[in-house]
Amino acid sequence: MSETVTPSEAWLLRQQTAVRATLNRAIALGMANGIMLIAQAWLLAQAINAVALMHQPLHAALPDLLPMPILFLVRFGLVQAQERAAFAAAARVQGELREQLFRRLQALGPLWLAGRASGDLANRLGAGIDALEGYYARWLPHRALSALIPLAILVAVFPADWISGLVLVFTAPLIPLFMMLIGKSAEELNQRQWRVLARMSARFLDTLQGLTTLKLFNASRRETQVVAQISETYRLSTMKVLRVAFLSSVVLEFLSTVSIAVVAVLIGFRLLWHDLPFLPGFFVLFLAPEYYFPLRSLGAHYHARMEAIGAAEGLLEVFEAPLAEAPPPVSTSPLPPAPYRIEFLEVGFSYGPDRQALSGASFALEAGQVTAVVGPSGAGKSTLVNLLLGFGSPSSGRILVNGIDLSRFEPASWLAQIAWIPQRPHLFAGSVLDNVRMARHEASLDEIEAATRAARAHDFICNLPQGLDTVVGERGFGLSGGQIQRLAIARAFLKRAPLVILDEPTAHLDGATQSQVLAAIRELAHGRTLLMITHRVATLSLAQTAVVLEGGRVSEIGTPARLMAADGALARLAAVHPAPVAP
Repeated sequence: MSETVTPSEAWLLRQQTAVRATLNRAIALGMANGIMLIAQAWLLAQAINAVALMHQPLHAALPDLLPMPILFLVRFGLVQAQERAAFAAAARVQGELREQLFRRLQALGPLWLAGRASGDLANRLGAGIDALEGYYARWLPHRALSALIPLAILVAVFPADWISGLVLVFTAPLIPLFMMLIGKSAEELNQRQWRVLARMSARFLDTLQGLTTLKLFNASRRETQVVAQISETYRLSTMKVLRVAFLSSVVLEFLSTVSIAVVAVLIGFRLLWHDLPFLPGFFVLFLAPEYYFPLRSLGAHYHARMEAIGAAEGLLEVFEAPLAEAPPPVSTSPLPPAPYRIEFLEVGFSYGPDRQALSGASFALEAGQVTAVVGPSGAGKSTLVNLLLGFGSPSSGRILVNGIDLSRFEPASWLAQIAWIPQRPHLFAGSVLDNVRMARHEASLDEIEAATRAARAHDFICNLPQGLDTVVGERGFGLSGGQIQRLAIARAFLKRAPLVILDEPTAHLDGATQSQVLAAIRELAHGRTLLMITHRVATLSLAQTAVVLEGGRVSEIGTPARLMAADGALARLAAVHPAPVAP
């Protein structure tokens, strides 16, 4: 009885191409073990027949008994080698899939990731790929062995007792038949369980990341109840899967036990009636349990298949997610010499049919100057940055770098020319030195010290318990927002990139800290093209040119002083976002 292959399992089967030779080796080792089992059963049956029925002395059975320890050792070695080969194949597939998933997420880029729960993606990268191990290490090899070993046993049984052979032939299909019938409901339950797990992972990680905000708004207890409710849903889903798993195990054990009993009863009666010699009957009795064992094992591993199919459904969603644009062709054109003049020519970008982020935006970042892009939230400022970083391609218009289309540059080479300072810079768990040195791993301590001095970070670093070797937590835990911002600027100094992009560099800073950050940015801008995204007018003193975005369109371009004096959008923003007062 054939089973319909779902798209998820078809994808899983395609992944075994690179490890097919290893899987075939595991199957061959398992088949060799099955043949040794048949030989072992024959030798044992002959020895017992000679001693118990033929009343021969024990030494007469030594030719049959002496090979037994060797067979045990050989079978043990074959089992170990089979498991190592199967798990090696599974580990290779998992490693390659994890790498492909990372590459796919990189290709999809931050624009796609921004709309996804990080907990869900972490669950797919971790537990989702781990769940595939049972499919490749156990299900696929045992699926082949469940056909080959019973077939080899039938070849040995039919010459000895064709009646028992017929019983084995007609009872064997009952086990996979019931396995598939029960598996239909198990497949749906497994897929539902993975969806609940993805939801729980996403909610739990988001709760941890926003724990400070939840405490501030006294909402942590309410969120705890929500997480507990989702956890209870996952528990109930898991218990349903286990219920089906136990039910299927009971059914398969019952069917195999009844089938073995039928064989044993028929052999017993025929021995009683002298219709069957003892040796072939005893030999068949030894092999009957082993005939059904691969089928029972396949039933146990069937749930590993269901779990893998449920996990593959989530992985396929990532692999089949459409890219926003086809990857730009890598051009052989070299990068132009710095400083860079960057032109946005009628640039448009849409996140979907109902979300037009940019429409016909045209302006220029003059080489060696500071250009501020100002606008209210949702005006398209962040989209401009993502396009300039190469995380997306304009749906219309072009971006030119010294007259050359940005799409002609190799992405990694272009990113090497950019120092990016986001509104909330990310510091990883580690030392301050490691976090600054991310910009240039080969940088010397003298260069790092010079960068921290230029970023106005040297003084507070010296006051830390271990200076540059002080360990900070994830997201800079243990440092203030202004200190984290200055470390990010130190990275930009250390990278020595000709193009610097800043996103809200003075947001959430008090007046004194803002003055230090602005002084560091002013020094960083010397000899570089600098794009500063902001909706705070206090930082406009650094810019030679201000571009005002409203609704994805450029509404005003000019010097900050002229636009502030005029009755335009920039003047209105100045009233909404005044400069912070120094303490």
